[in-house]
This record gives sequence, C-alpha cells and structure tokens, in this order.
Amino acid sequence: MNEKVLVSACLLGAPCRFDSRHCKDGVLERQFAREGLEPVPFCPEEHGGLGTPRPSSWIERSSAADVLDGRDRVVSAEGEDVTPQFLRGALGALEQCRSLGLKRAFLKERSPSCGTCQTHVDGVRVEGPGVTTELLRRHGIEVTGVEGRRE
Repeated sequence: MNEKVLVSACLLGAPCRFDSRHCKDGVLERQFAREGLEPVPFCPEEHGGLGTPRPSSWIERSSAADVLDGRDRVVSAEGEDVTPQFLRGALGALEQCRSLGLKRAFLKERSPSCGTCQTHVDGVRVEGPGVTTELLRRHGIEVTGVEGRRE
C-alpha cells in the first residue's frame, strides 16, 4: 500500500490560492509516482473558512510560533484579523494527519499557512514557517516545502 502524505491542494492543481490560482507542480507529482506516495490534498485557508479568492494575509508582527501561542495574529491586507481561520485550518491539517496516520506533508513555500522556510510577516517575506507548518512540526509531522509551478 502507498504511503499517504498531506499536500497543499494548490500544488496539485486546485485553484485555492488567495488569488484563485494554483501552483500545480509536475516535478512533485512525478516524485510521488516514483516514490509510491499518495497525495491527500488539503488547503488550510479554505478549510479554516476563508473564501477563494480572498485578500492576501500575513503574520502581523513576529512569527507563526507566536500566533499559535496567542502572542501574535494573522491579518489580511484589508486589516481584518483572520487568526481564527488560520488556526482552524492548521488544526484541520493536524486532524487530517492524525486521522489518516500521515507522517509527512508537502506544503506550499512562502504561504502564511504552509510556508516551511519562508513566510510573510507585516507584508514582507521573512525566514520562518507558516502557521500550519509550525503546528504540524510541533506534533512530529515532517514538512517539506515546495515552491510550485515546476514543469
């Protein structure tokens, strides 16, 4: 049986990014086929209740860790506090991993939810993970960042 892995739905071609686009990644799909991995698509922001399209969002001041610990929040470009939706989406991703026994995730780099090495704080790209990645890592899920849109 193939190992199931959580994957940002936009990397599999779902038009669920904030701008209604996707980041379909052919290299990632071929890797899954080669390694016998079965992708489980998931969009934390949609799961959390944010519509598509939606205003871009970022961590307000510091880090995803601070968002999870209640010391920071996620805000939209329109100034709306979308922290509850981001937290609901991150918890949904963790629940999906737990319910299916997933140990690994492949998430969209630079997203305030899914970024692994880079995310956005105060509208600027910075080093550090997004909210979903931070939560998954805290619970022992191995998260790999994927830029997307490779042929």
